[in-house]
Amino acid sequence: MYRNGHIGASLAVYAPFGFLVTALVSLEAGLLGALGVASTAMVPDLDVRVPFVKHRGITHTVWFALLVGAAFGTVGLALGVRNDAATALLFGGVGFLFGAGTIVSHLLADALTPMGVRPYAPVRDDEYTLDLFAAANPVANYALLGLGGVAAAVALVAGEAVSV
Repeated sequence: MYRNGHIGASLAVYAPFGFLVTALVSLEAGLLGALGVASTAMVPDLDVRVPFVKHRGITHTVWFALLVGAAFGTVGLALGVRNDAATALLFGGVGFLFGAGTIVSHLLADALTPMGVRPYAPVRDDEYTLDLFAAANPVANYALLGLGGVAAAVALVAGEAVSV
């Protein structure tokens, strides 16, 4: 997939979490989360700029998702520790979910293409692909962007409607 498709996928995966964040915290926090996942949706494709790193290699695995989740979780933990241990753990967990979820959304979008992904490499070399459309297909990319945008918007509006 291309940028638009990956942003849409990240928003679609974020939608249930965005609903919870908006319902439990605020609409602003939900929007900030949506902006965060959308802005990091292309992180796995930074591999094309790193010498000696194969595209759709290590940055397109669950191991990388765990690493990014741990990095986001550490930042959340550091931000939350200013209050108390419970807040630190909550912020750390949310950070982990957002970081790992964004990378997993990227893998899911790439699994829609003929090239697919090998999410467990190098431990297992299984390839997963639904082979639905080419990564460069503009209709598919914009459709995924629209789907993700609508899903996130509906989730945030619904979260605001039931906020506690």
